[in-house]
Amino acid sequence: MERLRRRMRVRFGGAWVADSQNVVVLFEPGRYPVAYFPESDISPDALQRTEHTTRHRDLGLTAWYTIRLGDESAQRGAWQHIELPEHAKELQGRVAFAWPAMDAFYEEEERILGHAADSYHRIDIRQTSRKLIVRQADRIIADTEKPLALYESGFAPRWYVPRADVDESALTAVELKTFCPYKGLCSYYDIGDAKRAAWSYREAYREVSRISDFVSFEPDILSVQLDGVQLRLEPGQSVVPHGPDRDLTVDEALPPHTRS
Repeated sequence: MERLRRRMRVRFGGAWVADSQNVVVLFEPGRYPVAYFPESDISPDALQRTEHTTRHRDLGLTAWYTIRLGDESAQRGAWQHIELPEHAKELQGRVAFAWPAMDAFYEEEERILGHAADSYHRIDIRQTSRKLIVRQADRIIADTEKPLALYESGFAPRWYVPRADVDESALTAVELKTFCPYKGLCSYYDIGDAKRAAWSYREAYREVSRISDFVSFEPDILSVQLDGVQLRLEPGQSVVPHGPDRDLTVDEALPPHTRS
């Protein structure tokens, strides 16, 4: 765990329920980062302690709160570890908010989607001339010698293909949308009977705009060959998809310059 060193705010019921420059982020294996706010930076009377408790295997007894502001309430909308071991005392007197239960989270004036951002998370994109072929059974779905390689902290490289090198007639758009706090709004495609076999960030965030409208393919669902070598999904590197935050619209998730 360590200090975020950024101003972070939480919005609920049309008001700010938390506003802090002293947030601590907890990093746990296999989980997304979680932001913990000092009680002193949370709106007075917003936290209502419930009788519900759980036990965290490393952090001990955990108390749960209902969040209430005006006429709005969220049961089990926040939690606090109340019997912390000595090595975790930095979380003493701090509260974490359940991300889907709140209206929105912000760093300064920019909304953060999906989960708290990891300040150590890095994405590098590199142009390559490697040969990439995607097949479903005997059908070639994509064939390119100019994919983009996306290297993202903690995950296997992902290969993004220009749409000009994709047989778009094979792609069937599905309703599912997810949000990545680093890349933006993600759209998915079925390919024949292969469900969610491909995805695309149609309007990726500015920092990773090079992959905008490119298509990437799941190597555990389709045959994806790079320079003749079959790619495999590496153990422990699957992504847990997040749906939209409460009341989040697709328009809100798009980059500012594309919003209506």
